[in-house]
Amino acid sequence: MSAPARPRPEWRTVDGILLLDKPAGLSSNQALQRVRRIFRARKAGHTGSLDPLATGVLPLCFGQATKVAGLLLDADKTYRATLALGARTATGDREGEVVERAPVPPLDAAAVGEALAGLVGPGQQVPPMYSALKRDGEPLYALARRGVEVERSARPVRIERLLLLGLRPAELDFEVTCSKGTYVRTLGEDIARALGSVGHLTALRRTSFGGAFAGATPHALAELEALAGETAALDALLLPTDAALAGLPAVTLGAGEASRFRHGQPVAALAGPGARVRLYAPGGAFLGLGESDAAGLLVRPLRMMTEAAAD
Repeated sequence: MSAPARPRPEWRTVDGILLLDKPAGLSSNQALQRVRRIFRARKAGHTGSLDPLATGVLPLCFGQATKVAGLLLDADKTYRATLALGARTATGDREGEVVERAPVPPLDAAAVGEALAGLVGPGQQVPPMYSALKRDGEPLYALARRGVEVERSARPVRIERLLLLGLRPAELDFEVTCSKGTYVRTLGEDIARALGSVGHLTALRRTSFGGAFAGATPHALAELEALAGETAALDALLLPTDAALAGLPAVTLGAGEASRFRHGQPVAALAGPGARVRLYAPGGAFLGLGESDAAGLLVRPLRMMTEAAAD
């Protein structure tokens, strides 16, 4: 006798951003789907993948907040990682098989700090085979698992800050702030190479997401699961959509201009030439994101909140 079918959730409209403290062992999409089911949210998306090994800040966007998810993908991100020296793995982390070994020279904090400083700034990085990038519609990691390796073009990345946090004979902890598209696993291999050895990550945690969400606390999956069914308590954990844009200037429009913006028309608003700004109605309702013209006089809509309250 087959088991009874699992009841489908009764989906509802949810708007806002949840900061998830993603646990190790789940892909970003697996984490998203579990949280979406807890919230019973009709529409949801995440803002930049974390490896299953990785933990830390993963913003999940619900409803109208999905309109700003793409903007978060462009943000710099900060990570803390542990790099084991002496062995390189196929995946660049502890989950892959060892493919190369090398001795670890004696290290001191000054020498390591100098090596890290040499990696700061703009550069090129070849994405790893074990990544979610696709070739002819198939993820590279799927090809890698079949033993297939394909040519990958180097991509521009920027290491904004790279600090040594701890040093042991064959292991070090570091913190990095880097541009979108940077693979910290690949950076770990670059660090090991600069130190005269090879290496792989044994831990990786994302601690911040650009300038957004400063001071906000990420929520553990277990915390959310304990609140399943408690709609009000879950919704109280959500950040407003404009929290993702906190680093942009805010402009409050008059009633007439707010109405024009809601209808997708450019509005008169002083802003820097080509600047992106958050736009609000007179009563404080978030209208959306706009971008000013070359003169900084007119702002055209980029993302509009379709249900912004009328004044």
